[in-house]
Amino acid sequence: MTNGLQHMVFVAQDGVKLVADRGGDPAAPAVIFLHGGGQTRHSWSRAVERLLAEGFQVINFDARGHGESDWSPTGAYALSDRAADLAAVTADLNAPFILVGASLGGATSIVAIAQGLKPAGLVLVDIVPEPDARGIDRIISFMRGHPDGFASVDEAADAVAAYNPERARPAAGRGLMKNLREGNDGRLRWHWDPRILETQSEFHQSVVREAAHSLESSSDLSVLLVRGLSSDVVSDAGVEAFRRQVPRLQLLDVAGAGHMVAGDRNDAFNDGVIAFARRVLGQGKPAMPSKITA
Repeated sequence: MTNGLQHMVFVAQDGVKLVADRGGDPAAPAVIFLHGGGQTRHSWSRAVERLLAEGFQVINFDARGHGESDWSPTGAYALSDRAADLAAVTADLNAPFILVGASLGGATSIVAIAQGLKPAGLVLVDIVPEPDARGIDRIISFMRGHPDGFASVDEAADAVAAYNPERARPAAGRGLMKNLREGNDGRLRWHWDPRILETQSEFHQSVVREAAHSLESSSDLSVLLVRGLSSDVVSDAGVEAFRRQVPRLQLLDVAGAGHMVAGDRNDAFNDGVIAFARRVLGQGKPAMPSKITA
């Protein structure tokens, strides 16, 4: 156990093992973190620390095909598979919970709600049912790049810096190594299963658009969208289309952040999520306004 976190494994309905960190009082309201495609649970580390300090229970897990979780032997990476994983992770919770999902994690959350999951609140981090295709294409191009891997951690750091030149180049150390695996040939490759990219992104987006209709009728579900103002994935048009569908939508615009909001402006991100969690999970704090710029 480290910093109050217990390392544990959940088993999905098809036997895939999902590695997670869990901490806090098991009776306390919970925050469930779902990272984005190509990320790991470690992308939430500082947010997890803050929420534990605030007295929340936290579950933070690696999605199937990512990080330390199993790769599916059958290539089962549909959003419905991921939604079933989330149902398994939350199955033994005896407290109200909110979902915090970035990109792929947000899409998974929407589909899980359509399949019957009942969170008290939903935080979508830089993802909407109608994302900007250019931003999605750029993410996929990055994930498909360097199929032969890297000779060193420095080469991997260069690739990340080229993808996100506005951000400081990542240190070529232990942190970045959490996102890499060494192959039998000695080269370093990203931790994710390449088969997660076999399905066209347009199909996944159509599944999310259909599932998002469930949010229209879930009037008791609080929804917060956290958008990086420098994002190329969530445009003003995408926000307004989502607000027409979910008029109660709350919006937190984070200045100085792109698609990786939590990493770019962790302070503002944490403050916004904690305020939302306090309000939704019944800790008596005032409601957030419908739009904030941090």
